[in-house]
Amino acid sequence: TAVSLRDQQNTNKLNDKRIKILEAANIYDESVSVEDQFKNLEIRFLNFDTGETYREYKDFDIDKYDQLQSLRFSDQSKPVPADKDIAIIKNRENIGKIYFSTKDNEIDKLILPIRGYGLWGTLYGYIAIENDFNTVVGIEFYEHKETPGLGGEVDNPNWKDIWVGKEIYQSGDVKLQVIKGAVDQNTNDAKYMVDGLSGATLTSRGVSNMIEYWFSDSGYLKLLENFDYES
Repeated sequence: TAVSLRDQQNTNKLNDKRIKILEAANIYDESVSVEDQFKNLEIRFLNFDTGETYREYKDFDIDKYDQLQSLRFSDQSKPVPADKDIAIIKNRENIGKIYFSTKDNEIDKLILPIRGYGLWGTLYGYIAIENDFNTVVGIEFYEHKETPGLGGEVDNPNWKDIWVGKEIYQSGDVKLQVIKGAVDQNTNDAKYMVDGLSGATLTSRGVSNMIEYWFSDSGYLKLLENFDYES
């Protein structure tokens, strides 16, 4: 029936997102069910305005809460001021959702949803960082409209591998960016640079803008400055 088909499609979509979250953190294991692997992750609601995290928020179900759906409601989201909207997302949800793995009762890897406009539309994905809240573990996109072979190369494992070990902040400012062309590994700032996507300047710039927006004060900076996952 149409309903069960739609349910199945929604389940598949959710599964795809979960795999991307696990892959971004470099902890996905094909031999174990996604559901079981996901149980090892902690999930928190995030108040973007304060940087506070909550295990529970209002009557929201943390597993089902879709922060993108909240963009449809004016009491759950707010317009991004034009001068801050470098990622061209127009609106930002008030309450986000973050994921993390733990090790020896310490936070290990933190996985954060990101999105921003490329050439043909918005790219949606996740970036995972180490517990220094600065070093990239991985980046994955689960939905975009970029041109195959050009901007669509955001899905190329070789390009994604370049991100591993890169650093986001320098003295508190977002420094990480996708440059034009290849990174000269001898330059001092190489650790803040990712090779540009060949023939896809606007997609490359879109990914840079996305990183700059989501790691700024409008995004995750308040969280990263005082994240206490035990609270």
